[in-house]
Amino acid sequence: MKVFFETDQNITAGSLAEMCGGNLLNGGNGLISVRGICTDSREADAQTAFVALQGERTDGHAYIATAVENGCRCVICERAVSVKEDTAVIVTENSELALSRLARAYGNTLSCKKIAVTGSVGKTTAKDLIAAVISEYASVYQSKGNHNSVIGMPLSMLEIAPETEYAVLEMGMSGFGEIERMSLAAQPDIAVITNIGTSHMEMLGSRENICRAKLEIVCGLRDGGYLIINGDEPLLHHVSGKNYRTVSVSVEHGSADYFAQNIRVESDGTRFDICWNGQTCKDCFIRVLGKHNVYAALYAFAVGILIGMTPEEIRHGYLRFSPSGMRQNVYSLYGMTVIEDCYNAAPESMRAAIDVLSEYAKRTNARSVAVLGDMLELGEESDTLHRMVGAYLAHAGVDLLVTVGERGLAIAAGAADAGMNPTHIFSHKNRDEIAVIGQILFEQLQNGDVVLWKASRSVGLECLISDWKDRIDKKTKT
Repeated sequence: MKVFFETDQNITAGSLAEMCGGNLLNGGNGLISVRGICTDSREADAQTAFVALQGERTDGHAYIATAVENGCRCVICERAVSVKEDTAVIVTENSELALSRLARAYGNTLSCKKIAVTGSVGKTTAKDLIAAVISEYASVYQSKGNHNSVIGMPLSMLEIAPETEYAVLEMGMSGFGEIERMSLAAQPDIAVITNIGTSHMEMLGSRENICRAKLEIVCGLRDGGYLIINGDEPLLHHVSGKNYRTVSVSVEHGSADYFAQNIRVESDGTRFDICWNGQTCKDCFIRVLGKHNVYAALYAFAVGILIGMTPEEIRHGYLRFSPSGMRQNVYSLYGMTVIEDCYNAAPESMRAAIDVLSEYAKRTNARSVAVLGDMLELGEESDTLHRMVGAYLAHAGVDLLVTVGERGLAIAAGAADAGMNPTHIFSHKNRDEIAVIGQILFEQLQNGDVVLWKASRSVGLECLISDWKDRIDKKTKT
């Protein structure tokens, strides 16, 4: 990953060492100008500093020589290395921590307000909706894609231009301490926790521990700031702090600070009303399907009101939003409606997607088909959670199920145990046998079907979709 400082200020190797808390070994090179930062030696050049990171599989220090060969004149690392005399070497006790310190120091030069978003699922959609809403009102920066790690988030901060009024940053994690580090680096004015799910159960062991990890977002929250939470999550009900105000949103209870009602899923999006402080904003609309996406709209609405926007500005801001990456994409193909949602999957997002499928199919009087794959990082509860998804699907009345991958077998078993007709269930354990699965889909899917595709990103369900489309194309051309 490579980013450039969005500032006219001259950043030198010497000032970079100060910002990241490192020791510049060869002080004579302290005046070397640095315009960017990268963590891949292949992206290093004369104005881009290379950060040598210790990874699980690779050690960035082994690539310092390559970076220097590419023209790099400034290196941030954890031990003294032998390089050309005209190359600045900044040694820190931890290169990853140095990035966080660098981001915090750079952030302190900015005047923008920062909004930090975390949660088990839905954080990218929430981040994008918040940014879309704010863009109706002021200049806004949003972290790209899912640059939400202890490496990606600090690097994203370096891209914030001095004239930016608001920055929306996403924070993900795989264990304790990661969100705390990012929050301390960002020092947000507003923090959002979308939900507490079961992702990362493998690392953290329980939803209670996941909640503790997510709540680390308040560690850097500025005094007088706001924490916006999902009021329908029992694990978050108790959250409060002396130095910040907690604000709740809900689609279930009218007691929340902001709550949605009259939710209607339409062919091209979702419409709803938002109530707060004795007021109602009617017929809000977002271009994604499902009640679960209304939560994201509520977070954006709450942020908008807190920063001084009018309800009408927020309504217009919603229309600037469209799903990013491989998140929910609904389109028609050869008489079928396709709901393509291949970016990631967790039990909570699976159930939400099944709700969308079921509701859409019932509204259009169509057959509902779910093509589901493995959900990862669920630890010892993996089999149980996959079976629960299958049972949920059966109770929702989905007509046909195709599962892909070893864990998908548990989804199929859960559906059958919950009463789904076994003749309507097709499973294939080896997710790499694209042609075999593609043929099953080609034979089973029919004109008029509503088809949901969802699995964890590494399953590569998009390859299966491509194979299926190719088969249909060949049929229509013969």
